[in-house]
Amino acid sequence: MKAVMISFDQAHYENVLAVLDRMNARGFTMFPTTYGRGTKTGEAHYGSHAWPGTCSTIITIVDDNLVDGLLTRLKDVDEESPMLGLRVFTWNIEQTI
Repeated sequence: MKAVMISFDQAHYENVLAVLDRMNARGFTMFPTTYGRGTKTGEAHYGSHAWPGTCSTIITIVDDNLVDGLLTRLKDVDEESPMLGLRVFTWNIEQTI
Protein backbone atom coordinates (compact mmCIF):
# COMPACT_ATOMS: atom_id res chain seq x y z
CA MET A 1 0.00 0.00 0.00
CA LYS A 2 1.03 3.59 -0.61
CA ALA A 3 0.23 6.88 1.03
CA VAL A 4 -0.54 9.54 -1.54
CA MET A 5 -0.42 13.16 -0.42
CA ILE A 6 -1.99 15.65 -2.82
CA SER A 7 -1.43 19.36 -2.19
CA PHE A 8 -3.40 21.60 -4.53
CA ASP A 9 -4.78 25.07 -5.11
CA GLN A 10 -8.32 25.31 -3.77
CA ALA A 11 -9.57 25.83 -7.33
CA HIS A 12 -8.63 22.19 -8.10
CA TYR A 13 -10.86 20.81 -5.31
CA GLU A 14 -13.67 19.39 -7.47
CA ASN A 15 -11.24 17.97 -10.03
CA VAL A 16 -9.13 16.22 -7.37
CA LEU A 17 -12.23 14.69 -5.77
CA ALA A 18 -13.42 13.54 -9.20
CA VAL A 19 -10.08 11.78 -9.81
CA LEU A 20 -10.27 10.06 -6.42
CA ASP A 21 -13.83 8.92 -7.19
CA ARG A 22 -12.89 7.63 -10.67
CA MET A 23 -9.95 5.70 -9.23
CA ASN A 24 -12.10 4.28 -6.39
CA ALA A 25 -9.79 5.85 -3.79
CA ARG A 26 -12.63 6.19 -1.34
CA GLY A 27 -10.95 6.87 1.99
CA PHE A 28 -8.98 10.04 2.58
CA THR A 29 -8.18 12.73 5.12
CA MET A 30 -8.40 16.34 4.01
CA PHE A 31 -6.74 19.40 5.47
CA PRO A 32 -8.95 22.11 3.93
CA THR A 33 -6.55 25.02 4.35
CA THR A 34 -2.81 24.66 3.89
CA TYR A 35 -0.18 27.18 2.85
CA GLY A 36 2.93 26.92 0.73
CA ARG A 37 4.77 27.76 -2.43
CA GLY A 38 6.07 25.68 -5.28
CA THR A 39 9.71 24.76 -5.65
CA LYS A 40 10.07 26.06 -9.20
CA THR A 41 7.06 27.97 -10.50
CA GLY A 42 3.71 29.35 -9.49
CA GLU A 43 2.49 31.83 -6.94
CA ALA A 44 2.85 31.49 -3.19
CA HIS A 45 -0.32 30.50 -1.35
CA TYR A 46 -0.17 32.15 2.07
CA GLY A 47 -3.75 33.33 2.55
CA SER A 48 -2.54 36.92 3.03
CA HIS A 49 -3.26 40.22 1.30
CA ALA A 50 -0.05 39.95 -0.71
CA TRP A 51 -0.48 36.22 -1.47
CA PRO A 52 -4.23 35.58 -1.12
CA GLY A 53 -4.54 32.02 -2.41
CA THR A 54 -4.73 28.96 -0.21
CA CYS A 55 -4.27 25.28 -0.81
CA SER A 56 -5.82 22.11 0.46
CA THR A 57 -4.11 18.81 1.14
CA ILE A 58 -5.54 15.31 0.92
CA ILE A 59 -3.86 12.14 2.14
CA THR A 60 -5.20 8.81 0.93
CA ILE A 61 -3.91 5.26 1.35
CA VAL A 62 -4.32 3.12 -1.77
CA ASP A 63 -3.27 -0.26 -3.11
CA ASP A 64 -0.05 -0.22 -5.09
CA ASN A 65 -1.86 -1.05 -8.34
CA LEU A 66 -3.83 2.24 -8.18
CA VAL A 67 -0.87 4.57 -7.77
CA ASP A 68 0.26 4.94 -11.39
CA GLY A 69 -3.25 5.67 -12.67
CA LEU A 70 -3.92 8.11 -9.85
CA LEU A 71 -0.68 9.98 -10.53
CA THR A 72 -1.38 10.11 -14.27
CA ARG A 73 -4.85 11.58 -13.78
CA LEU A 74 -3.65 14.11 -11.21
CA LYS A 75 -0.85 15.16 -13.56
CA ASP A 76 -3.51 15.82 -16.21
CA VAL A 77 -5.39 18.07 -13.75
CA ASP A 78 -2.18 19.98 -13.00
CA GLU A 79 -1.30 20.42 -16.66
CA GLU A 80 -4.71 21.96 -17.42
CA SER A 81 -3.86 24.92 -15.14
CA PRO A 82 -0.17 24.70 -14.20
CA MET A 83 0.03 28.09 -12.50
CA LEU A 84 -2.53 27.05 -9.87
CA GLY A 85 -0.29 24.36 -8.47
CA LEU A 86 -0.81 20.71 -7.68
CA ARG A 87 1.84 18.39 -6.25
CA VAL A 88 1.64 14.72 -5.35
CA PHE A 89 3.96 12.72 -3.10
CA THR A 90 3.90 9.01 -2.30
CA TRP A 91 5.51 6.81 0.29
CA ASN A 92 5.22 3.20 1.42
CA ILE A 93 2.83 2.15 4.16
CA GLU A 94 4.20 -0.64 6.32
CA GLN A 95 1.16 -1.41 8.46
CA THR A 96 -2.41 -0.27 9.11
CA ILE A 97 -4.93 -1.11 11.79
